[in-house]
Amino acid sequence: MALIIDPDFLNQNVEVSINTTTKKIDLFISGNLSGDGVTGKALYSFLKEEWKNDANLIKFPFPMGPITDEQFEFVNGWNLFDVDTKKLIRNAGWALKDANGISTEEWTGIISLGSLIGGTQVYYQQSGSGTAASASTVMSRSDAVNEAVLVYESGTFDYRNYFKIFAREQGDVYAYSQLSDIGATSLTYQAYRFPLATNADPKVTVDDSTASLYDIGITYYTSSQQRDIGGTNRDFHVIIDGKNKTAEEIYTGVQYQLRQNVDIDSGSTIHIGKTTTSILKFVGDTLYTILQSEGGAFIDNYQSADINRLIFVDDTGSERTFPFTSVLTLSFGDNLVNDSSAKYWIYFTNDDAGNNTGQDYGTANAIIAQDANSANMTNNIAASSSVQLSYNYDTNIQRGTDSSGSDAPITAVAIGLSTAQFVKAAGTIGRSISNAVSLVAPLERNYSNP
Repeated sequence: MALIIDPDFLNQNVEVSINTTTKKIDLFISGNLSGDGVTGKALYSFLKEEWKNDANLIKFPFPMGPITDEQFEFVNGWNLFDVDTKKLIRNAGWALKDANGISTEEWTGIISLGSLIGGTQVYYQQSGSGTAASASTVMSRSDAVNEAVLVYESGTFDYRNYFKIFAREQGDVYAYSQLSDIGATSLTYQAYRFPLATNADPKVTVDDSTASLYDIGITYYTSSQQRDIGGTNRDFHVIIDGKNKTAEEIYTGVQYQLRQNVDIDSGSTIHIGKTTTSILKFVGDTLYTILQSEGGAFIDNYQSADINRLIFVDDTGSERTFPFTSVLTLSFGDNLVNDSSAKYWIYFTNDDAGNNTGQDYGTANAIIAQDANSANMTNNIAASSSVQLSYNYDTNIQRGTDSSGSDAPITAVAIGLSTAQFVKAAGTIGRSISNAVSLVAPLERNYSNP
């Protein structure tokens, strides 16, 4: 059945009960009335017709006063029977007025705009100060929203100045809306329409059991935390510990936490996951942090290969990115992997693009390349078959000022003792994350250290 908008589809003692003793109006899912409900306007119109045509009803003051098609008042001591009846009213808000015309209850009609994936359970938050896990309430039905929410009860609570609505299901792009999104600062007893639409999230490809194991940490700080981006310290108040996961895994782990009804803050404050503002978003393959009420958000401990597709929003709301960081994958043959003493070095083949002073590999002035953290590119192989190294393509000036932003010719060398001979290979670090050099050392047959 469909939403009833025509009063002719309502009948006394079938879909509607009118009790003149208790002054209660009750709705039944019966006859023409289904869970799709009835508009406030249709109910009001039906009551007018009944009062006009029913000789018993006309003896009593009329129950409702209209303000607009979507705003009504229950007056003269009348009210709806119970919450189940109230949740069947669509496209309307209403107030319960006492004899002096003062509201004792106010119900706001909440309508969602946009398409939601089938089965989406929308929920809402009415108090910004609520930190308990019970600080959110689910709508009475799943999918698109069109129902009334109690926002004011005299002497008990007043939630008219705060409202947030969420749609967060596993594997979907999350949707969220609040008063400012509809140009309102407070609610009254009428219908309001909130943008809320979801679609499948291509970046979430695992289920919750896997996402929970990522164990991504989120900490909200009361003071700014500085992070060096391109040589300048920037301030952030939210720090995500990426646990050396990929950008997609970090995002998935955070999205998982934003559906949990527990405190997700690793710090001293309380942030209930399911009512916490989204922290990350993908635009294409680029991962952005989102400005929070506390300030900007930064990601620590991400994979170096992802550095060029991370954009951080700092406390000022400005987007910050690292200078382009190239990635060099250095692969080792079995003889180096199996040699417990094996070690590698990365040198610039020459400094022609910079000072051109002859600081070439093979000379005493050869320059060992530094990674994005200004550490020399050298280390023990330690049985690893490969290693990824970062390089500040835009800002590295080891070869001279003019060498920044230019391809770097490199010579990779490695040597072991018991199983790997000396080996070297030429390569280039370009503006790419797919630079690669392979070092395959001949088998050592002559080394001896009795």
